[in-house]
Amino acid sequence: MTAERTVPSPGVPPRDRDHGFSPVSVMPPRGADTGPRLPAARPRPASPVPLLVADATAAVAVASAVPVLAGARLHPLLIALLIGASLLSRPRDPRSPVPGLLEELPAVCGRIAVAWLATAALWAALRPQDALSAGTVLTGLAVQAAAGCALRAAVHGRRRAALLRHPHAALVVGPVATAQRVAAAVLRHPRCGVRPVGVVADGPDGGDAVPVLRTDEEVDRAVIQNGVRAVLAVHPSARTEHGPLLRALAESGCVVWEVDADSAPYPARERLAGFSCRRLDFAPVLEGGIGKRLLDILVSGTLLLLVSPLLLVCAVTLRISDGPGVVFRQERIGRNGRPFTLLKFRTHRPVDEHESATRWSVANEHEMRRFCRMLRRTSLDELLQLWNVLRGDMSLVGPRPERPYFVTQFSQTYPGYAARHRMRTGITGLAQVHGLRGDTSIEDRCRFDNAYIDDWSLWQDICILLRTAATLVRPTGS
Repeated sequence: MTAERTVPSPGVPPRDRDHGFSPVSVMPPRGADTGPRLPAARPRPASPVPLLVADATAAVAVASAVPVLAGARLHPLLIALLIGASLLSRPRDPRSPVPGLLEELPAVCGRIAVAWLATAALWAALRPQDALSAGTVLTGLAVQAAAGCALRAAVHGRRRAALLRHPHAALVVGPVATAQRVAAAVLRHPRCGVRPVGVVADGPDGGDAVPVLRTDEEVDRAVIQNGVRAVLAVHPSARTEHGPLLRALAESGCVVWEVDADSAPYPARERLAGFSCRRLDFAPVLEGGIGKRLLDILVSGTLLLLVSPLLLVCAVTLRISDGPGVVFRQERIGRNGRPFTLLKFRTHRPVDEHESATRWSVANEHEMRRFCRMLRRTSLDELLQLWNVLRGDMSLVGPRPERPYFVTQFSQTYPGYAARHRMRTGITGLAQVHGLRGDTSIEDRCRFDNAYIDDWSLWQDICILLRTAATLVRPTGS
């Protein structure tokens, strides 16, 4: 990935070499006058307490029902273990605008079964003389599942009734005619729990379902006056053309839904007034930011300690074989468009700084010394980026960072490229473990990077790290 003596990448628009380049920010800086000044206070989400109480009550109900139905008394410690297992494995709140029990019924029953089986196995290990019989386990499982489903149904029913009385105000973003059609359909189905109050578009009115908002001031006023809680992006272009607005609305506490208005359903997605839709998470890393950062610090710090002798050997060998300038430093674009200095071992020398900044990186291995070729093939030249991770410039897993010149070019050429910068960049990523390294398709990388961010989880990071480690056994270089 180093910027060295290379050839231009096909498909990258040329640029006037006399003017050089300047760092750019692909994300508008916070506080810049580039969009609506949305309220900082987030709308209060639905409290998880009622569902927690429902799950705990169902577990407690087992204590009184099992002795009657199965003729076996449950030890208080066993009941406590059951309650704890039930709460730890409880299903997440539904992502649908109008929650319902049937959608989560398999998950509820499945997780209660797992809680019972795990608790019974642990209890048998702790107190073999009091091990639960199969009949007791099945009876308790059935009682807790029935009670849990009934109580959850009551909670969801109250929430559904509240949504019908006070639906979530929503903005519809996209081409005006399509947006008005979706808004009208949603208004005809109040059970959706969503009430469109405005269409954000630049074109002329395409209908009279809801008002058209064309300026930032009108959007700002609609959000504040109506207490907007949801956003419907109704066209694929809305995510790219109105990306900053959607992100600002998401940061203000709105739930953003991508709605397919052309009857080409997304697989395994939600439905809104009959339209296929999916929830967009613009900042999923915020939900697990602490866990991701702790993983970065733990792994990068440990690896730096373990490989420090190897780093010293590589540095000394490079100095002897290739002269001074062992460390290669280059400006890259990180999270939210902020530049940082990326570190690598130098394996090749560009003609000048301009070539380093504006030439695409494709290794000319025949021009490298043997030791430098070995560093690139084994990716040992990337080890210094562990220091970038420890400092917080990068993460272990995330979209690969690129130079400002190419960020500008790719952001103009490939829709969604700039959206990669909503997460901290990484040493490896979902695109890399799918073979997208070196001179490969930027469009494919962009798609994999955004898919990784949309579906982020700490477990996914661990899987990518394990897959990356496996590829080091059969290195191909970068």
